[in-house]
Amino acid sequence: MHDFPLFLDLHGKDVLVVGGGTVAWRKVQALHKAGAKVRLVAKTLCAEIAASPVDHVAEQFEPKWLDGVWLAIAATDDELVNEAVAEAANARQIWVNVVDQRALCSAIVPAVVERKPVTIAISSDGQAPVLARRLREKLEAEVPQWTGALAALMGRFRDKVASRFAAFSDRRRFWEALLDGDTGQQLAKGDTQAAEAELEALLAGENRRSGWLKLVGAGPGDPDLLTLKALQAIQAADVIVYDRLVSDAVMNLARRDADFISVGKEKGLHSVPQPEIEAILVREAGAGKRVVRLKGGDPFVFGRGGEEVLAARAAGIEVDVVPGITAAAACSARTQVPLTHRGLANQMTLVTGHCQPGGEDANWRALAQPKSTLAIYMGLTQSSHIADELMAGGLAASTPVLVVENGTRPEERRFRTDLGHLADTVEQAQVKSPALLMIGDTVTLYQEAK
Repeated sequence: MHDFPLFLDLHGKDVLVVGGGTVAWRKVQALHKAGAKVRLVAKTLCAEIAASPVDHVAEQFEPKWLDGVWLAIAATDDELVNEAVAEAANARQIWVNVVDQRALCSAIVPAVVERKPVTIAISSDGQAPVLARRLREKLEAEVPQWTGALAALMGRFRDKVASRFAAFSDRRRFWEALLDGDTGQQLAKGDTQAAEAELEALLAGENRRSGWLKLVGAGPGDPDLLTLKALQAIQAADVIVYDRLVSDAVMNLARRDADFISVGKEKGLHSVPQPEIEAILVREAGAGKRVVRLKGGDPFVFGRGGEEVLAARAAGIEVDVVPGITAAAACSARTQVPLTHRGLANQMTLVTGHCQPGGEDANWRALAQPKSTLAIYMGLTQSSHIADELMAGGLAASTPVLVVENGTRPEERRFRTDLGHLADTVEQAQVKSPALLMIGDTVTLYQEAK
């Protein structure tokens, strides 16, 4: 370890910034946020600094401006000025940071993830600041926004916990039990009162934990398309009840000690009946477990999520829904075929081509509208019937169609065809589910990869 990690309390302390550009302005903002008294030395100022109330000296840098300073930052584009600031600061044993000139620094400003009062700092010893920023971005995605509220809550109860548990090991076990519980979920909903009540109950020895259920949209398969809430729910779950449409890449993000329950949901193969799935969800959450019902796409777009919410409500189970990117949006983005486009489509329709036995088929003829994009889910088996009905409703046989199999996944395949040849394309290419049919004039914008 070349540098010693350290956090500085700069509240009310004098700090000098040399430079008047946008980089200097970012440093001033960060220092003000930390409570420092900033003096800025520069002959010219950017618009943001000029409009701010910062203490400004419109002169060239001179060593005298370092008198009484705890920290100095040089943020100019003049290497000679930066060297002068570093030399003068080092002579006075004042910590100095020179932006983008590691050799002149006695202090480095790290990349920061802030969840006040929690602060995570990342440094590459000045060797790879872009990498440090990339790591910060990853942590921003993985550290929940309510982390700071949880830390503040723990701080308020710290003395109370210390008086309740004399031994450090007992206190540690208490805090670990709290972190393993549902307090964070309460804070995520903004319910500080419920979080405090849970902490009080745990402190009183009521070591019970209520379960919860989250219906989480896993998106089309690419794990990078998960929402932050989806990722956090997956990683917090004790039990994950999943469909076969959830990709292995997404499943690999879950805790290894979680219980995984597959409920299939693949046409033509054995799958767990919907009422039994609902019973599993109620049973597991009712036993005090944190349950994620993980679905491909979005839970409320042809995902039967509504039925599962109603079952949970009827059983008195707390339930939340975390939306996911549905296949139509994902495939549209991946293929660069817009669902709406001026002059080509001013409306879009999401429809399922799968009909339950005895159920009503979609009114395909009514859906055969001009200047409209159809995104058809689960339409492979009925592709011939769907094409015939759309043409009977008025769409031309030449209406462009794009078939996307396993959209956004490594094994994705695409087939450009038209309505008159749709069934033949599906059969000849042996297209497999999951696949999306995109029908309409916006498909003319599709350009095959070269």
